[in-house]
Amino acid sequence: MNPCAVPTAVPDVDGDKRWLSIHRRFISDCREKDPDVIFLGDCIFETLQDTDTWNQYFAPLHCLNFSIREDRTEHVLWRIENGTLDNVNPKIVVLHVGTNNVSNSAAQVAEGLLTNVAKIREKLPGAYIILPSLLPRGQQPNALRDKNKEINELVKELTKGMDRVQTVAIDKGLVHTDGSISHHDMFDYKSLTNTGAKKILEPLHDLLSQILNENELERDLTPSE
Repeated sequence: MNPCAVPTAVPDVDGDKRWLSIHRRFISDCREKDPDVIFLGDCIFETLQDTDTWNQYFAPLHCLNFSIREDRTEHVLWRIENGTLDNVNPKIVVLHVGTNNVSNSAAQVAEGLLTNVAKIREKLPGAYIILPSLLPRGQQPNALRDKNKEINELVKELTKGMDRVQTVAIDKGLVHTDGSISHHDMFDYKSLTNTGAKKILEPLHDLLSQILNENELERDLTPSE
């Protein structure tokens, strides 16, 4: 059985139950707020909410960020199955997860991502599901970069023709001509700085804005129009 596609809670190895506490806070947010967009994922989105880019581009779109730093595909799947998307009806779910599945093959991670997509669709039949590409990582070229690229290609192929499921490339400009990634763009060569976020997230913002504007137009039209 593919471990990437089996819902799994993060073990409380530190003894402070932080991961479960964060999960419960997300569930509480669903009861209290009415987001148009939910970000669901790992460190890439978790650190995003602390940047100027989030405040300038994404917060105005009525977004909630349900991302936890070290989550893998199976952890997000567990959270979806245990209340993260209950009592809420967003127009869009943005899913970014898989870069932390370092011990799994590209095919396993792609399957885990698609299992998450299926579970999101089950919970939210009318929502758009947006899948930003996994980002390159590491200061210099390495096997994990190659695997993330392969995952992106697999997911793009596997989601072709799916209703209201769309991939979007967000990795442009991170890797320099010599193959290196700057700490000015990814402070730990994995997570985005404010500069890196501004550089690459414009395509995601444009896509979200387009979908939300189309939804507003459809809602405003009457049968006579």
